[in-house]
Amino acid sequence: MARYGKAFKDRAVARLLPPESAPVDVVSQELHISVATLERWRADALAAPAAERVWTPAARMDAIIATAAMDDASRSAWCREKGIYPQDLQKWRDAATQGVADPEEASQKVQRATQATRRRVKELERDLRRKEKALAETTALLVLQKKLDAIFHPDGGGDT
Repeated sequence: MARYGKAFKDRAVARLLPPESAPVDVVSQELHISVATLERWRADALAAPAAERVWTPAARMDAIIATAAMDDASRSAWCREKGIYPQDLQKWRDAATQGVADPEEASQKVQRATQATRRRVKELERDLRRKEKALAETTALLVLQKKLDAIFHPDGGGDT
């Protein structure tokens, strides 16, 4: 019996529930999970409070777009209907705008992270070369020691 993590189950169930409401057979084929399992997961999720449901990033973006032109009263009504808080919707909007706010700053962060990763890789490679040389030296010394023992102690190499 396959075991699936909570995050995987939550993503699968989020696809089955509104606002995405993907058909069970489509999700079953995409994730290679039986329809019965997905239906059981969906039933369990529907039995849970609406606040505990997971929204996929695509569903979050759809919610942001759907509520963008609404006034506060209609946005609050929409949120009640969907089982989310208006604060959650605002957090999603802030996260989405932050992700596209300053592409230069984002590229600089990526560049710095890449440089730091390259430095770390060089450091690890240097350390690995040093350890490989030490291991080769130790191996050579052990081989020489065995040869010396074989030459000077032909009766078995032990202390007698």
